[in-house]
Amino acid sequence: MTTAPWRDPALPAAARVDDLLSRMTLEEKTAQLYGVWVGAATDGDGVAPHQHDMTADYDWNELITRGLGQLTRSFGTAPVDPALGARALALAQRRIAAAGRFGIPAVAHEECLAGFTAWRATAYPVPLAWGAAFDPPLVEEMGRAIGRDLRAVGVHQGLAPVLDVVRDPRWGRVEETIGEDPYLVGTVGTAYVRGLESAGIVATLKHFAGYASSAGARNLAPVRAGTREFADVTLPPFEMALREGGARSVMAAYTERDGVPASADPELLTRLLREEWGFTGTVVADYFGIGFLQTLHRVAGTPAQAAHLALAAGIDVELPTVKYYGETLVAAVRAGELPEELVDRAAHRVLLQKCELGLLDEDWQPPSPESVDLDPATNRALARRLAEESVVLLDNPDGLLPLAPDTRVAVVGPRAADALAMLGCYSFPSHVLTHHPEVDLGIDIPTVLESLRGELPDAKVTSTEGCGVSDPDPSGFTEAIARAAEADVCVAVLGDRAGLFGRGTSGEGCDVADLTLPGVQGELLDALVATGVPVVLVLLTGRPYALGRWHGRLGAVVQAFFPGEEGGPAVAGVLSGRVNPSGRLPVSVPRVPGGQPWTYLQPPLGLAGEVSNLDPTPLYPFGHGRSYTRFAWEDFSGPDAEIGTDGSYDLSVTVRNTGERAGAEVVQLYLHDPVASVTRPDVRLIGYQRLELAAGGSARVTFRFHADLSAFTDRAGRRVVEPGDLELRLGTSSGQAREVARVRLAGPVREVGAERRLRCEADVLRN
Repeated sequence: MTTAPWRDPALPAAARVDDLLSRMTLEEKTAQLYGVWVGAATDGDGVAPHQHDMTADYDWNELITRGLGQLTRSFGTAPVDPALGARALALAQRRIAAAGRFGIPAVAHEECLAGFTAWRATAYPVPLAWGAAFDPPLVEEMGRAIGRDLRAVGVHQGLAPVLDVVRDPRWGRVEETIGEDPYLVGTVGTAYVRGLESAGIVATLKHFAGYASSAGARNLAPVRAGTREFADVTLPPFEMALREGGARSVMAAYTERDGVPASADPELLTRLLREEWGFTGTVVADYFGIGFLQTLHRVAGTPAQAAHLALAAGIDVELPTVKYYGETLVAAVRAGELPEELVDRAAHRVLLQKCELGLLDEDWQPPSPESVDLDPATNRALARRLAEESVVLLDNPDGLLPLAPDTRVAVVGPRAADALAMLGCYSFPSHVLTHHPEVDLGIDIPTVLESLRGELPDAKVTSTEGCGVSDPDPSGFTEAIARAAEADVCVAVLGDRAGLFGRGTSGEGCDVADLTLPGVQGELLDALVATGVPVVLVLLTGRPYALGRWHGRLGAVVQAFFPGEEGGPAVAGVLSGRVNPSGRLPVSVPRVPGGQPWTYLQPPLGLAGEVSNLDPTPLYPFGHGRSYTRFAWEDFSGPDAEIGTDGSYDLSVTVRNTGERAGAEVVQLYLHDPVASVTRPDVRLIGYQRLELAAGGSARVTFRFHADLSAFTDRAGRRVVEPGDLELRLGTSSGQAREVARVRLAGPVREVGAERRLRCEADVLRN
């Protein structure tokens, strides 16, 4: 028997795909360009708005005779036992392969923003907590673990990470981001990509691009970002994750910028992404994004026009289900309204990726395990480590924390005894199980209350809710005040409830008008403070909230960003002192709830000044975080120097733990550019290093700065390194510089491109 060239694994993948495409009909080629959401409801909104509008009726058995590009969320749509789900997916794949002429299975994709979004799978901290940890190697380890779990049940592609940079913290999806700084987002996001891809899973970068810059922080609102903001803030994390992380897929954003929707923008999806950056993977639509070109953006008058716009721009795959790239696309090609070459271009990319995944090989078999454990002890230990590293001690002015082991503690607040307080909106319990109240969580999620009782077995711990998360009813205040008055210290556990499209206070479609604590939680905190009992504020949130109203009135402030299934023990460990807090803020904490949007990346006129009575200076700046130990910075080496606009420069400092217990310091390197041809942020992060130090221990960190790291987009739209003076500031936050090195760049203006250095490497020598 002669094997067709496309089946021959000895041939180059591109040659195999060329041969296969030459044998396929138009219907078979288009079938590779869409997914099918088998479990999606057609009689209601389901998971997302417009789902019922965009879900087409089809005959599954007839549809798969043409082949199939993707299977959508076999595990992430409803609670299914992981082993049963894996066997069901394997059966579906065998049916797909058997039904088509070429026997090609589908790519199965799932959400994996904070862990595999499946029942009984580990719920890790949300990406904002990854940013707070400032620990890319640990995030990479988590990504690898998530990838292994996905691969074990037959999934090929993960729809993560989110690389949007926070521009307005009122936006509901802040919890899904890594922070407000593109360097932090890029380095941490790239680490996650490396982990996921190392396990054989196709990482999908989203949302490309500008989604987080929506006007008024409203989900899907138009993006008002200018050319330089887009180039210098929005795009760098994606470029880093592609160049250094090896991501093989990109998801087009829902939003439009300057009148052009991302899903219909060939400048973004083809010229920049493929021609300039050299991306060779697949571009997928965000769910229903192609249809939105017709129904929401109104840049297409018919389904065929929407399909043409998206395909011409560079979207290869319609997700989550077929409506625009199926019969509509075939009819448009046959009518001469759309060139078949566009179908061939997308099908070639899709099939090339399937070839790389082994799905074109004759001996391919889907996994069909007898048993699956998606939340093993190793996963939980990893989730615990990341949760512990991500908790930020914002303030502890009088050393109230750690709590005394035999103290009387009143634990008050709507987040204290609720397991869901630990989880973001893309965790399976928050995302899916709200539609299945009869089903248990599937994983153990200790609350702050039960964890604190375990941490302090000799303490007398009482508790009451006090109020709901967003309920305006203050009737529970009386009991809360009574419990606090009886205690030596009150721990107020406040924050968000993750949800979707207005069903929560944080999450997709849960945008807010200002940064006031939800509901009457602020009034509850006022009442607790008024008792005179020291109050420790613990925040479990998906975004920062304004805390200036209580500044100087609280015994301590602890911030955790939806820290996952092990978040309760992590937070309780910080309160008890078992854990020495080491998290640093990935977003600024504002003083007042209005005056937004604001992030620390401000040019001079974005800072406080005499021209306005509004002071946007945050209460706690980006990068801020305290510890239970002390660190001395010694022997700084950063002499004044002149280097070329293509030169490099080293600066070093020794950090010593002068306290009595182990702890971690995060040394942060910021760039200040005093004079440039366009306005620049007063400071911006260009490097950092997390140092774990034993009591009395020290380490010397050397940052290897290259002039490329000073590059920005000039008036002509070129990315350039300009000659002139720079300051390199080593500090503990964006608002506190410890040491300053002055460097002069000499020589001509130098234009830089894809070859430029994207990160500042750091060497650590432990003493």
